[in-house]
Amino acid sequence: MNPDVYLAVAVAETAVAILLLPRLAAGPSVGDRVVALNTVSTQAALAVLFYAAYADRTIYLDAAVFLASFSYLGAIIWARFLERGLL
Repeated sequence: MNPDVYLAVAVAETAVAILLLPRLAAGPSVGDRVVALNTVSTQAALAVLFYAAYADRTIYLDAAVFLASFSYLGAIIWARFLERGLL
């Protein structure tokens, strides 16, 4: 596959993450903000993943996996706080 396609997808994923920032800032509820934050971090992980494929650097894959896994764990922790009514 053409490496320029990887770069284009990385830029597109970054653009999607930027488009989600207003929802993160102004979400009507805390739950909406948590979902937006989880989506932004997933998009960022995908952008790093595709940039790693473009740059042919495997060290960036570790960063993408780290970001994706802690994004997931963070969403679970926020959900537990919301479930218990601590926020």
